[in-house]
Order: sequence, then structure tokens, then C-alpha cells
Amino acid sequence: MNMKGFIRFALWVVLMSVASCQPASEYEQALANPHFLHRSVQQLTDVIVHDIFSPPVASRIYAYASIAAYETVALRHPQYRSLAGQLNDLQPISSVDTTQQYVMPVAAVHAYLSVGKKLIFSEEKIAAFQEKLYAEMKATGIPEAVFERSLKVGQAVADHIIAWASKDRYKETRSAPKYTVTTAAGRWRPTPPAYMDAVEPHWNQIRPFTLQSADQFAPPPAIAFSTDTASTFYKEAYEVYRTSQSLTDEQKEIANFWDCNPYKVNLQGHVMYATKKITPGGHWIGIASIASRTAGDDFGKAAETYAWVAIGLADGFISCWDEKYRSNVVRPETYINEYIDRNWVPLLQTPPFPEYTSGHSVVSGVAGDILTHLYGEPFTYRDTTEVRYGLPARNYNSFRQAADEASVSRVYGGIHYTPAVRNGLQQGRKIAAYIISRLQTRKQTR
Repeated sequence: MNMKGFIRFALWVVLMSVASCQPASEYEQALANPHFLHRSVQQLTDVIVHDIFSPPVASRIYAYASIAAYETVALRHPQYRSLAGQLNDLQPISSVDTTQQYVMPVAAVHAYLSVGKKLIFSEEKIAAFQEKLYAEMKATGIPEAVFERSLKVGQAVADHIIAWASKDRYKETRSAPKYTVTTAAGRWRPTPPAYMDAVEPHWNQIRPFTLQSADQFAPPPAIAFSTDTASTFYKEAYEVYRTSQSLTDEQKEIANFWDCNPYKVNLQGHVMYATKKITPGGHWIGIASIASRTAGDDFGKAAETYAWVAIGLADGFISCWDEKYRSNVVRPETYINEYIDRNWVPLLQTPPFPEYTSGHSVVSGVAGDILTHLYGEPFTYRDTTEVRYGLPARNYNSFRQAADEASVSRVYGGIHYTPAVRNGLQQGRKIAAYIISRLQTRKQTR
């Protein structure tokens, strides 16, 4: 922890001590470190990767879990303001008894993991992690009664958030009709090697977190489809084709670093198997963790960061997916194979959903600007998020620089035309500006 982080941590301990009129005990000081929260976030990411959730669904999981942790902080910490009344349909938490002694970080971690466990498939992995983590927490010397009371507070918050999540129309989209593939010119069609069904064609029906509607920040219309070699569409496709043939090693590294494709399918003879990867939202949650650790955040600030970023990612995916299935644009791989070079293969594997706009660009625009709002610019950091997936770390001087790179990486990878990344990045930054203008997590002081 750097000096700035130590000072924040010390001030937090003092505030908690003053609030309770008692000196902070050793276990309270130990549990106030956000280390347990950071590890919980990583564990949820690991399970999301294991369970192969789609990017939109993963963003929903991160959002509700992160909001649960933050709302637990807001219950206890006088500096933070609840998101109730700020997020669509979220009501104040009224069924939590905070009159008796409990430790807020324990409650917040439990709320985070309880919500996350409810929204994934491999519940046993979260349960096993909880058992190990809670044993470490108890080893700090926290009295059993205080620990159990902390879990009870966290569970009450989790139950409140889970009840709210159950009404966001996610369940209804599970039984909605599948996407119907059409042979109409210019429309998206499944791509090799797996020719997977379209992912989440009804995601625009999910209740947004801050947006008034899924199409509130719809981008400019997609370029009109054409096979005429003089047309703008053909030229955009040819640019992707030409770029792919002259990529530098650096551009290839950038494309692979930001690939974040949880659906990557490998073929060996007649055998097909999947490579499990992080989602683009998961990558930005990883960056949020790196930013928080680099800044030396205390527990409250760390929880605040995760909530902001996760909310932005979730609304970004709702907005982006609304446009994807409205414009329904064919991918470069399909177009280039039919009209330019039948043997062409993009550097990256094409994801199974329409092209316009770029999901990476939208959520990177959102997350990059939100993190800039929280931590300022410049902010130098080393992104090690992809190291566990076999890729080298990369260095950045700002979150907006990283967002720009993530966006253009999709053209390098051969899976997007330039308008999709350019307009997608602006779409995401408009969403971020909207969230920043209306979301308040710090109480005003005179």
C-alpha cells in the first residue's frame, strides 16, 4: 500500500472509531482492508469464465453483486449515499438491523458473494471460496457473534438486491424466441468455425440501471449495405481486409490482448473444444481492481469503484445490444469471403452476434470515462488482467488510452468495420457522461 492509500486507510479507521465511540480493534483494522473484496471479485470472474457466460449476462452479474457490496457500505459509512432512488426501481433497504455491532467489510463481502452465487451456475465454487475466505476473516480474532451478525446484515442486503434483480425481465428473455437467420443481403449470419446461434437477441428488453431506455443513446445509423466496389460499405470492408494483411507485431498483440472472447472454439481434426476466456466487461472489472489497488483505496472507495464501473458496463451492453439487433449488420468475415476473398480468415475469431456497433468499443468508452472520473487523468498503470490467460501485460497512461486501444483492436482483429468502433466508442462515452451527471455516491458536505 502506498502512502496515499495508507492515509486513506488510517482516516477510514478513525472515522469508524469515532462513529462507534470506541477504538478500532485489531480485527476491525484487518478486515477494513479491501483485499478480501478484491479477491471476491476475482473469484466471481473466475466462475463467470468457467461457466462461459456471454458478455451481456456477465455484466449483469457484476452489476448486481457490486451494487450489493456498495449498498452495504452505504448503510454504515456516513460518507456514502445509497443508490436507492438513483437506479431504476431500486428501493431503500429497510429490513436490516444495524443497531447491534457488526463489521461492515464482512457484511459487504458476504453480500457481494451471495448475490454473485445466486446469478451463476457453479454455486459450489463460490461456496467453497466463501468457506476458505471466512476462515481467514475469523482468524483476525473477530468474535463469533459479531461475525455471524455481519453475515446476517450482508445477507439481508443481498436478499434485497436479488429481489430487485428478479424483476429486470431477465427471466422473460430466457424463453423468448431464438434469433431467426435470414438470407437477406447484408444481414448477420452465423460465422465459422462453430456457426453458433446469435447471442442474446432480446437483451434490449432488460431493465437498464440508469438509462431511461435501451435506445436512449442509439448511435448514427449503420452504413447502407452494398456490394458495389465504389460504395462506402465495400470500402470499409476492404479496409479491414487490407489492414489484416499488413498488421505489425504490436497490432497483433493489441488485438489478442483485447480479444476477450468467451466463445473461442478450436478445431483439431474432427474434435471441437472451447478455450475459456474473460469477457470484455470482466477485463474492465480487472482494470477497476488494478486502479483501486494502485490508488491504495480503502474498502469503501474500492466498493464504490466496482459499483460505478459495473453499472456502466451493464448499461453499455444493453445500449449496444439494442443497436446490434436493430441494424443487424453482417460481419466482415462473411462479407469478405463472399465478395473479396473466399479464403480470408480474420486474426480473431468472429463473435456470434451482429457487427454494429462494437461491444468492446461501447463498454470501453463507458468504463474508461467512468474510471477517469473516479481517478483522474493521467493515471499510469500496468494492465495484468490477461496474464492469467497467457498474454503479456500492457502499460497505459490513462483509461481513455486503454479504451481507444481496445476499440481499434477490433479492426486489427478483423471482426469489425471502422464505423462500428468509432461510433461505438462515442456511444459508450455518451452513456458514461449521462451516468456521471446523475449518479451520486458521495453525500454533500457543507
